[in-house]
Amino acid sequence: MRDRGWSERKEVVTRRHRPDYMIALYMAILMLLGLVVIYSIGPQRANVLNNAIGSNYSDSYFFIKQTTSLLLAIIVFVAISIVPYKFILKHAPTVLITGLVACVILFIASKAGLSIADATNGASRWFNLGGFGSLQPAEIVKFGLLLYLAVFLGARAKEGTVNDAKATLIPVAIITGLSLLFIVVIQKDLGTGIALSAIVIAMLYMAGMNKKVGVGLAIAVLVVGALFIVTAPHRVERIMTYLHGDSTAASDADSYHIEHAKIAIGSGGLTGVGIGNSVQATGYLPEVINDSVFAVLGETFGFIGLIALMAVFVALLLRMLRVLDHLVDIRLKLLVAGVFGWFGAHVMLNIAAMLGIVPLTGITLPLISFGGTSMIFITAALGLVFQLSRYTVHSSRLSTSGETRHEDSRSGRRVGRTRYASRRSS
Repeated sequence: MRDRGWSERKEVVTRRHRPDYMIALYMAILMLLGLVVIYSIGPQRANVLNNAIGSNYSDSYFFIKQTTSLLLAIIVFVAISIVPYKFILKHAPTVLITGLVACVILFIASKAGLSIADATNGASRWFNLGGFGSLQPAEIVKFGLLLYLAVFLGARAKEGTVNDAKATLIPVAIITGLSLLFIVVIQKDLGTGIALSAIVIAMLYMAGMNKKVGVGLAIAVLVVGALFIVTAPHRVERIMTYLHGDSTAASDADSYHIEHAKIAIGSGGLTGVGIGNSVQATGYLPEVINDSVFAVLGETFGFIGLIALMAVFVALLLRMLRVLDHLVDIRLKLLVAGVFGWFGAHVMLNIAAMLGIVPLTGITLPLISFGGTSMIFITAALGLVFQLSRYTVHSSRLSTSGETRHEDSRSGRRVGRTRYASRRSS
């Protein structure tokens, strides 16, 4: 039986208009803030690594690499915002297959002991490209899955078969499970696996998944997540450390990371210790330029600085929802929903982990943490949202009968000053 909803809605067309530049503005603020932080703590990080592993990093090494990544990310953002989205969606299967094949090659290279497979803490998640840096194929998989599901679920939504097991749910489960196999099991990257799951869940919800199917999916995700945890000793240790909290039941080694993250945030007080004065960045706090950068921001800029940072993140996420709300094509809605789930999962999990609200997951803070691959693909996703903001309309929703509900000038659903095209039936 077909679902009522998108399958019964009239097709409409929209005129291309000015995009929502606030998306680019918020993105630029976050990227520049990340560059400032890397500039301030990069020399300390280089000194720590030089003393610990005998490397020869210069004081400007991390700042130069982050600047290079930022410039590449900006180029990607501009390119994705210009290339027609129909062309991008047409090649969605190619992008997804490329990501999965790259994961297979990385796995084979790591087992063969090849230098191209960069092994860190017992897991191979990156290709070592020498002077060109590194490449994390999991990010290609996330971006490819985002594009592929937009096309696949968009077609199923129009057919009214989103909740059909054979037509939709089983194929989505297979391709998602295969992606998680490489990312969570083989590459041992639960954080990225959670972000990928957030993309899938957000897009299924947007496509019209009913509550009963949603509850079943939630239970299945919890069961699979529990299996991923209990089969990996280091994840069990993180869970136990989280459950023990600040009690003495947890050993110093188990709770070291989160304790020093809290010390960093607490040391910042109301206004912070200032740029370049972070104590925790001198070797006390692990992964200081990656997963723990939020804690360093708290120490540097204080409570007021963290509130301002989170306000920018929230503003960007709300901007995505407003774009989504004013799109007509279900495929485009699904794309923005997936980007919202991706970006939102990274922000919430990273901040919550640094505050001790959830266990540590090893997930980056988007646009701020050090790392080129993550920044490039997140900006690519934001570039898609920016391009799609050119195709929004005044009316926010269609009823199942195909009627248009228009907004008046008092509506709070408009996307800033972005000009919307009027809607007309095709």
